[in-house]
Amino acid sequence: MRCIEAHGLTKTYGKTVALNGIDVQIDAGRIVGLIGPNGAGKTSLLNAILGLTPCEGEIRVLGLDPWAERATLMQDACFVADVAVLPRWLKVENAIDYLDGVHPKFNRTIAEGFLAKTTIQRKSKVGDLSKGMVAQLHLALAMSIDAKLLVLDEPTLGLDILYRKQFYEALLNDYYDKERTIVVATHHIDEIQYILTDAIFVDGGRVVFNESMDQIETRYCELIVNNESLEAARELEPIHTRHTFGKHVLLFRDREPEQLATLGELRTPNLSDLFMVYVSNQASEVRGGRA
Repeated sequence: MRCIEAHGLTKTYGKTVALNGIDVQIDAGRIVGLIGPNGAGKTSLLNAILGLTPCEGEIRVLGLDPWAERATLMQDACFVADVAVLPRWLKVENAIDYLDGVHPKFNRTIAEGFLAKTTIQRKSKVGDLSKGMVAQLHLALAMSIDAKLLVLDEPTLGLDILYRKQFYEALLNDYYDKERTIVVATHHIDEIQYILTDAIFVDGGRVVFNESMDQIETRYCELIVNNESLEAARELEPIHTRHTFGKHVLLFRDREPEQLATLGELRTPNLSDLFMVYVSNQASEVRGGRA
């Protein structure tokens, strides 16, 4: 079952093209990392998914037109923006009471459980909390809603590395159930790699990379060679080559590992390595077939 399906999605702001004919499909029950540099189109794509902005092209989210049927969509979708928008005068306990009263899918017990792992006091006002605490509160409230789709835009912004790790562990162990779909837009690539089922790189308003983590393990391979094996390795047409610590690292796509193993050391590239290859000025060369 598809959770999100978009074809030819286009959005312009004056002369600026934010989305340039994006095609993307996300199946239900996946945890998808939406990754790209500033201005790449991530926020515009999230806004289109959530029905916050109209776009040209076609998009369906949970089977609905997000712009025309947003009220219905948001009964089963939850969004955490990169900047928490809770009123500064609101007390923590009042935020819990409010959601418990107005949202039929909010679970107070779950929210209390998330907050029990923090130092946030129930009587505190949002305006008296640190930036990290506000982010924690916002996330605890959102993750306590039984939504089919959770969209997170830089969800750990303002949190230190310890809290970021705890958040992603809670997201994976306490929230995700293989039926919910989670879309995470973030710059912290290495921190989320271990929880993702899929990775989408966006650059210049286009999807430049869209693979499952399983596909990355089977389709992509890095070969580390010394100078003596470099030319032989290049003849096998790597999609990218870089030099580091006196060695050459060549990235291959859809090459049999047995064919490469005789030339050097093999390893699976991590997401940040692939990101550097596919995004920005290097992406145009890769999309053309060579780097």
